[in-house]
Amino acid sequence: MKRPIVVINPNSSETVTEGLREALAGFMHHPGIAIECLTIAEGPPGVITQRHLDEAALNVGKVVEARPDAGAFVIACYSQPGLDLARSLTKVPVYGIQDAGALTALAAADSFGVIAVSPASIPRHLRTLRRLGVEQRLAGEVALSGNISVADSGHGEESFAGLLEAGEELKRMGAGAIVLGCAGMSGHRQRLEAALSLPVIDPTQAAVAVAFGDMVTRLP
Repeated sequence: MKRPIVVINPNSSETVTEGLREALAGFMHHPGIAIECLTIAEGPPGVITQRHLDEAALNVGKVVEARPDAGAFVIACYSQPGLDLARSLTKVPVYGIQDAGALTALAAADSFGVIAVSPASIPRHLRTLRRLGVEQRLAGEVALSGNISVADSGHGEESFAGLLEAGEELKRMGAGAIVLGCAGMSGHRQRLEAALSLPVIDPTQAAVAVAFGDMVTRLP
């Protein structure tokens, strides 16, 4: 019986979850590993404020407790709500996408930059990078201009223009790779990478790649 990698979208946007399914389609053909993307319908529309983060953390914990069949969990939100809580509730690996995105970027370049949805998220992201011990290799983090929602950040010309503007600024700051600082941005990854001529990391793909590789090595 397959023990799936459960990819949790902590916000209530099914549009974001559908984007995750599209971004992870390349992983979904292995006969021994299943990948399931789910939405927490009662979650906030986006994890922007500290209150959103705390509410989402408890919701993530509930999902983890309810899925003893899972082989691994990926928290598909760049703020990684409930990461430590989830790890205390299960014996299977739990991956946060900010950790995976930053470490993947550092495997590709000496320094990296991050594109955030909102300026309010940046201090929280920096705390996580300090915990990882990689803050000194961060060229900078830039938020999207305008009022682009989490659900819209990976679709449409307005959001792509915002991502390109932020990416070009990070490139000028010395970033050798760019991490998308929101799971909802995945729809623009390939186009943005081509436009910037730099590696652009979708952190959800990065986290699932780690989980996938670990599970493949454990297959009989």
